Amino acid sequence: MIRRFFLTVALWACPVLAGPPLTTIQDVLYKADGTRFNGAVTISWSTFTAPDSSTVLTQSTTVWVVDGNLRVKLIPNTSSTLATTYVVTYNSEGRYQFQENWIVPVSAQALHVSDVRVVVGAGGLSTGADADSSGPFAESAVTGLAADLGARPLKGPGFLAGRTAVIDSNGMIEAAAGSAADCVRVDGSAGPCGGGSSVGAVSFVDGESPTGIVDGSNTAFGLSGAPDPASSLAFYRNGILQKTGQDYSLAGSTIQLVAAARPQPGDTLLANYRLGGSGSAADTLGYSGPQVLCSGAGAAAGATVLSVLGSCAIPAGLLAPGDRVEIRFNYAHTGSGGGFSSEVHWGGSLVLHRDLGAAETLLMGSADAAIVPAGAQIGLQNWGSSAPLAVSAQTAAGAYANGVTVLFLGAVSNGSDTVALSNFSMVRIP
Repeated sequence: MIRRFFLTVALWACPVLAGPPLTTIQDVLYKADGTRFNGAVTISWSTFTAPDSSTVLTQSTTVWVVDGNLRVKLIPNTSSTLATTYVVTYNSEGRYQFQENWIVPVSAQALHVSDVRVVVGAGGLSTGADADSSGPFAESAVTGLAADLGARPLKGPGFLAGRTAVIDSNGMIEAAAGSAADCVRVDGSAGPCGGGSSVGAVSFVDGESPTGIVDGSNTAFGLSGAPDPASSLAFYRNGILQKTGQDYSLAGSTIQLVAAARPQPGDTLLANYRLGGSGSAADTLGYSGPQVLCSGAGAAAGATVLSVLGSCAIPAGLLAPGDRVEIRFNYAHTGSGGGFSSEVHWGGSLVLHRDLGAAETLLMGSADAAIVPAGAQIGLQNWGSSAPLAVSAQTAAGAYANGVTVLFLGAVSNGSDTVALSNFSMVRIP
C-alpha cells in the first residue's frame, strides 16, 4: 500500500519536475590554423522567461570542449519579453579569451553555433559582419519594430507589380486600373492622355506626349496645340521639369531642345499647358496633329464565349465632326483544337465579326472612323495569316459628344486554345 502511494505521488510530480524544454547546440569548433579547439566555454545569462512561462534565474554554466566537440542543452530564450542573450565566453590554454552572444530558438533538432550566434550593437540585436547571417533573433527584441511595421501601408487585394501605385479609401496600396497608355489622375482614376478640360474660356491639356522621333538626334517636337500663354507650358523629360531658355525654346506649338538636352532612345516626354479660346471644346482644344488615344497589348482568353480583351474609352467633348479616328488591331491564335472569333464594337454598334479556322494563327485589321454629325462612318478591312482580305463599310450611330468606348472581343471554339489581343492602337486625326 505504501509503495503504491509513493508511486502515485512520483507519477503526479513528473510533469512538474520535467522542467522547460531544451534545445541542443552541438558543433565541432576549430582554430584558424585548422586544428581543433580545446578549452572551456562558460555560458551565462540574465533572468528571463522560458517558452513554457517558467522563470529562468540569472546563472552560468561551464562546458568543456575536447578535441573541438561542443555539446550543450539550453532553454530557448527567443520568447522572452525581455531582450536577453546567452553570453558565451571561450577560454583556451589559459591565455586566450573571447566572447560572443547566442539567442537559442525552440528546436527539436540539434543546432550549430552559427545558427544561434548574434551580435549585440548600439541599435540592439542584429547580425553583423563577424556573425553568421543565419543566426535567428526575436522580433520582440528590436525596439519599436512592431510599431514601425504597423505604421506602414499594406498591400491591397488589387496590388500588382509593374503598375502605378494608388492609395485606396482604406489606406492600402492598389494598382492603378486602365490601359498601359492611360494617364493616372490625382484621385487614382485613369484615362486616355492628352484630353482637355475647359474652365471658363481656358482649356487645360495634361499629360500630352509631344510628337517627334526620340532617337538621340531629333531636337524638334510638336504639341497638339499652341500653349497660351506660352509660360503655361510645363515640359518634362523622364519626369524632370525642363527650363525654357536653357533646355528648350517654344515657337507656337513646336518645342526646340538644345543639343545638350537632346532626348535619347527610351526617354519619356510629357507636356502640360493651357489653351486660350471661347470656352467650347471644339474651339479650345485646337489640335493640329495626330493624337494617340490608346495603344498597348490586350488580354488573352480561352473561353468559348466572347469576352472583352481590350478597350479604349474616348472621353466626352474630344471628338467633333470632321475628325477621323484610325483603329488598328492584331489578334493571335494559339492551339489547333479549333478556330476562333473576333469582334470590334464602336459604342453600341458591331463593326466587325469574323470567324477563322483552326489553322489561322493571326488576324490583323484596321478601321477608319470618320466623325459626322449623326455618328461615325466606318470603313474596315481585315485579313488572316491565310484567310483572304475582307472589307466592309457601315454607319455607326452614337452620341460621340458624350464619349465613345471601343471594345475588342475574342473567343475560341475549343477550350484548349487561346486567343489574345496582341496589339491595338487608336489615333485621332483632327
